[in-house]
Amino acid sequence: MKLKQKWPLALIHKAQVAMFLVAVGTVANAEAQTTATAPVSLVPVATGLVNPWALAFLPDGQFLVTERAGRMRIVSASGQVGPALSGLPAVATGGQGGLLDVVTDTDFARNRRIFFCFSEPAAAGSSRGGGNSTALARATLADDGRGLQNVQVIFSQRPKVESALHFGCRIAQTADGHLFVTLGDRYHRKDDAQKLDNHHGKVIRITADGAAPPDNPFAKQAGALPEIWSYGHRNSQGATLAPDGKLWMHEHGPQGGDEVNQPQPGRNYGWPVITYGENYGGGKLGEGTAKAGMEQPLHYWVPSIAPSGMAFLTSTRYGTAWQGSLFVGSLKFGTLHRLELAAGKVQREEKLLQGNGERIRDVRQGPDGLLYMVTDSPQGRLLRLQPN
Repeated sequence: MKLKQKWPLALIHKAQVAMFLVAVGTVANAEAQTTATAPVSLVPVATGLVNPWALAFLPDGQFLVTERAGRMRIVSASGQVGPALSGLPAVATGGQGGLLDVVTDTDFARNRRIFFCFSEPAAAGSSRGGGNSTALARATLADDGRGLQNVQVIFSQRPKVESALHFGCRIAQTADGHLFVTLGDRYHRKDDAQKLDNHHGKVIRITADGAAPPDNPFAKQAGALPEIWSYGHRNSQGATLAPDGKLWMHEHGPQGGDEVNQPQPGRNYGWPVITYGENYGGGKLGEGTAKAGMEQPLHYWVPSIAPSGMAFLTSTRYGTAWQGSLFVGSLKFGTLHRLELAAGKVQREEKLLQGNGERIRDVRQGPDGLLYMVTDSPQGRLLRLQPN
């Protein structure tokens, strides 16, 4: 299903034309960002991908890659791009919608299970009308690697609305098998992010079967959806677990104000009441940058970098100085941002890959301890960040 793309003119950031160097704001008194001099280079692993959105690693050294137009492919360890897998559900493509994140189950070697999210069209003849929403499905990768089996949608964002914007959707699976999923505010429904009777602008936590765990913060609150973990988010396209198992995520601000957050159960992260950004085209948005009962970001960017993809580096493949850093890709500038952390706060930022010119859509640490990325382009690539 093809979405009719309705892009507001205001979505064009005026700062994108005027500025290339990124100014950074932080809540903690972080040092000014610096230009990286680490001895690394980009090594192409595969080319010929069409707007890839996410990658996951298979035990045999192969990669699982999603393309936004609704295709999932296996890329061999040598970089050969395979045919589209069969078995995917209908996907509402267009604008920011399509096939989005994918992760392998923590027990994939035994069960060959994967989880993926996508923009889901309303069922034909639905009594609740049309529209679309972010959905999460689980499936089994066939032994021959040609398709998906036992595909089941285990969660659908409610309500469905007519929009081609702000689907969000990154997935992080915890050690107990539960799933965190980030959900966008759908742009025109931004005020929903402050309400608990819908899934817009939320982080949810569900079991591998799609149920709400009984210890979720709103599981017993009347009028609240039990899957909600945190709220007041805008549009998150990056989420990952830290080495201690805690969830970190980032989200797009409006014009400025991209944020890094560590979502805590039941907490309100402020959108659209507080933000470090402004309306597209300029002008105040919300009530300011702070309000009682609303959380401050751990880090923010003004102007926006349009973050997408996020990974902690746990290996020492790039030396001990980088170990424990949080890496965030930029769609706007094609840079890779390394955030040094201490006591759960960002202390320093370093920009890598300046002048690369490719929109970084996803960032993951591979089983070999190296960082891998996909670039969002009709001629998208799978890249490895190689220590020289």
